[in-house]
Amino acid sequence: MISELHKFEFYKCKGLLHEQGQIEAKAVIEGINPGRVFVDDIGSPTAGLIWLGNNDGFFFIGNENNDEFNNELNYFIDKVIMPEAKKVSLDYFEGIGDHQKWDLTIKKLFEHRKLESWKQRVYLLQKEDYRSNYESDIEQGYEVVKICNNFLENRENSIKNIEFLHSKIMEFWSSIENFLNDGIGYCIVYESEIVSICFSGFVVGNVHCIGIETFEEHRGKKLAKKLAHRFVKDCLENDSVPYWDCMESNKPSIAVAENIGFKNVSNYKGYYFPFE
Repeated sequence: MISELHKFEFYKCKGLLHEQGQIEAKAVIEGINPGRVFVDDIGSPTAGLIWLGNNDGFFFIGNENNDEFNNELNYFIDKVIMPEAKKVSLDYFEGIGDHQKWDLTIKKLFEHRKLESWKQRVYLLQKEDYRSNYESDIEQGYEVVKICNNFLENRENSIKNIEFLHSKIMEFWSSIENFLNDGIGYCIVYESEIVSICFSGFVVGNVHCIGIETFEEHRGKKLAKKLAHRFVKDCLENDSVPYWDCMESNKPSIAVAENIGFKNVSNYKGYYFPFE
């Protein structure tokens, strides 16, 4: 029977995580980033499903050939996951295997659904590969600001949309305090508004997974690239490793990463189907 673990029990799943698996799954199991964990056996789990706290997908972990777990998954998704997903306006189930052996299992399990897939690319940046000379200037009026406690408190109300930044951080972190303690972040301000952000979405050890976003009306001005450089410099100065994960179809994101010096270290597939 698939059951949900309490956060203090997440440690039981550490042995199920693949060494080369995605940082998001590790961050949840280690209790750094929020999420929920469902397993085959609360006492001694061998297979599980992680629901990321930012509602950005599910990760399958452990033994991909656990028939007891797999046979119950469709019922569990329909009766437990789907109703709760719809409460937070999720229309699709997006699943990723913590290791590639899950791919075949996922395709078999959900072949009766409208299953589609996409490809992801993972990049890492080592200090010797960083191309600091590729950093470019941005237009006058745009200001790069480090995300710190004083900036987030916005005591003088100098930032009109500070709540946007708060909400973005809280999509990934259980509290602002946890982010400030373990994460790194920068934003660009234009006419008293945040228009671009770059911050640690997930953190495991000294590895920081980059979350980056620019408002549509300010794109094409190299703001994301500017913030990525600041983020990377901060990481490298503190012996941290920047981690970049994006869709293979996201050519602009890939271009920014490779221009800075990130190296493609692995690729993986994700699968999705509509909640019906």
